Amino acid sequence: MGSTGRMVVGAFGLVALAVGFLAVVFLTAPAAPGPDLARAKTSVKGLYSVAIAPETSEPRQGDLHSWIVTVTTRQGTPVDNASFTIGGGMPEHAHGLPTSPEATAYLGDGRYRIEGMKFSMTGWWQLKFGITAPVGVDEATFNLVL
Repeated sequence: MGSTGRMVVGAFGLVALAVGFLAVVFLTAPAAPGPDLARAKTSVKGLYSVAIAPETSEPRQGDLHSWIVTVTTRQGTPVDNASFTIGGGMPEHAHGLPTSPEATAYLGDGRYRIEGMKFSMTGWWQLKFGITAPVGVDEATFNLVL
């Protein structure tokens, strides 16, 4: 084999070595953290503690379902007479919810029924609740993965 052939084989070997090294780095690197999937949290300004739960069973793609949102003050007092704006969507797909959910009933003890929720595909969804009550205006965002 001439010197040109050795150079080609040598260059190919270096490329193969680099590709192998990059594959090992990629496969052993820690995965990027996923979205926070907590279903209870403090609102952005800290005025409320907010929790969400599906009313019956975990939601499935394409089904209409309802949620119970529980709102209390920082001291734990249930919040009565709250009104909500509800939005959200899929951050990775840059589209909103396919429906217009709304609060339909106050159930007592700071619990509100939200109806008309639908997730049209699997993946990462966000639910955004704007809360207006005598304590003040605040918001909370929840992440869900179907």
